[in-house]
Formats: sequence, C-alpha cells, structure tokens
Amino acid sequence: MARKRIPVVVLAGFLGSGKTTLLNHLLSHNGGSRIGVIVNDFGSIEIDAMAVAGQVDSMVSLGNGCLCCAVDTSDLDEMLTRLTRPSARIDVIVVEASGLAEPETLVRMILAGTDERAVYGGLVEVVDAAEFEATRARHPEIERHVALADLVVLNKADRVGEAELGALTEELRRLGGGTPVVPAVHGRVDPELLFDPRPREETAEAARQLSFEDVWAELRAREDDGHDTHLHAAYESVEFATDEPVDPRRFMEFLDDRPDGLYRIKGFVHFGVPGHRQKFTVHAVGRFLRFTPGPWGRGEPRATRLVLIGSGIDAGAVREELAACVGTGASEPADSSAMWGVLRYARP
Repeated sequence: MARKRIPVVVLAGFLGSGKTTLLNHLLSHNGGSRIGVIVNDFGSIEIDAMAVAGQVDSMVSLGNGCLCCAVDTSDLDEMLTRLTRPSARIDVIVVEASGLAEPETLVRMILAGTDERAVYGGLVEVVDAAEFEATRARHPEIERHVALADLVVLNKADRVGEAELGALTEELRRLGGGTPVVPAVHGRVDPELLFDPRPREETAEAARQLSFEDVWAELRAREDDGHDTHLHAAYESVEFATDEPVDPRRFMEFLDDRPDGLYRIKGFVHFGVPGHRQKFTVHAVGRFLRFTPGPWGRGEPRATRLVLIGSGIDAGAVREELAACVGTGASEPADSSAMWGVLRYARP
C-alpha cells in the first residue's frame, strides 16, 4: 500500500491581515477533512477548546475532528511528525506563521524536515487590502514575502473601491512575478484552492442521528446564505479528460505559462513515456507545483483527468491549450528525456 503523503501549507501575513480569520474559515468549511493546525501565535482562534491550550507544545482536539497545537519554530519538525502519524488520521496540515515571522524560514524547515509523510504544499500570503501601503511603508519586507508566495489572498477586499482593488491586484501580481491573487472578504476562500476536502464517510445505516458536525455545517451554510458569500460564486472550475497520452514537454509549457487567474490544478496525468508509465498525480497552488508518481489501480484506465480552478479564466481557451498537449507530435514523448521537466517537480 502506498504511503499517504500529507500536504503542509504555510499560511503567512503581517499582523491584522486576517490569517486567523482565514484559518477559522478553513476549519469550519473543512468538507470532512481532518486538518492539523500548527500555530505559534495563539490567542484569537475562535474555538473554545483552544482556551486550554495556551502553552507551547500543547495539542488539543477540535470539535470537528481537527487537531491544533502550539509550537516554537524550533519544534516544528517534531510536531509535524506527531501530526502525520497514521493514528492521527490527518488529511492536511496548515502552519499559521506568527505575524512577524519569516515565511521563508518556515518553508525551508518543512522542505528540510525528516518526516517522509509530510510534503510541502505551498505558501499562502494574506494581505490586508485596506492597509497594504501602510504595512509596506512600515515593513518593506512584505514585498519579498509576496515574491515568495505561491498564492496571495487579498483579504478585506470590501474595504476598498473597485478601482483601488484592481490597482492593488496588479501591483501584487507585479511584485510576485505573476503570482495569482485571490480577493477575499473575511478570509472566505474556497478550501479547494488550498487542498482537496475529503467528503465525510457515510455509515452503512440508511438513517442516522445528526452529528454535531452535521448541525454545525448546516448553521454555517445558513449564515453564509445571509451574507451572500457562496464560496464558488467567485471561481470557475474547468474539467479536462483524455484517454490519450499527454506530451510532457507541451504540458510543462502549459504549466509554466498558465493563464492569469488560474489558482489551482489537481488530478492525474498519463504520459505514456517508456520507463514513466505510472500515474502522475499533479497538485498546483498558484505557482507551486508538484507531481507524485504512483501505481495505477487494478483495472483503472490509463487516462488524464484534471480539474482547474480560477477566476476570470477562459474555459474554452484552457481546454484548447490542454488539448494541444495531447498526442506525440514534434516533441517525441517516447524519448525519456522529454520527462525531465516533469521529474524536476516529482517526489515519490
């Protein structure tokens, strides 16, 4: 059985940008996933259980099946090992950096970690739309943080005018060299932009008593309906499927020059190249990209199935670009050297 790899997403941003609000949103809209949360800046997570976990190296179980712990940065590797153990049944880990932390340090620590079950899942930088210029004046290093990010969440977008929001979005994209920028209000972003929510496993019973999680999810849905915050309203989803092998060189060209507004890519790819005929699961958040090779399931057709999530993207044009990646053509995918670009981002 293949070892389960758990993505570790770093959530960064200066004080007051809305990191904790976004984190609380993910916890309450986890889609059945068990989220492991690592924070080193306690005090405002809106979960009652956290009141008893105000010291370093503590871990508590949240009511929705998630786990939350507090660590010193030096203890990060040890805590990741605790959260990725199979008995914890964690699906994704979110590391919330302190408001004055250096996200680059956290990313390097995760990449250099000793736990083979943990895999880096990207850096998300949260920016306060109303306070960005003032923050940049006090902390010019925010430009470097934006440049490092794989995805920028432009939070509190409702506090600025449309023209200012557009100009700020373009400035952040410039600072990030094309980093995708997602506008948000109260930290409400679709969790699927960061990880794959796992539907809660249903019991074999035809009828069952509602759990606390069922009631909580229904109440949150009603609350969202009252504030016109349907998560999928701001995003489009494009699906692509083909039973023919995909040309690895052309596919990498598509990924290297992906359209503006395309935030997330997930699925699996069949390249069909000799020596590389396994299933390549692809995961991209903003500019972050990772391929994970693995075996095909018994009887599973060799095919490519992708879901692409973004805002303001031309779905037809995206499908045409992906269709152009299908087949052999001039790049001769039968040549194993064609896989070099893919293998740069592959981790077993």
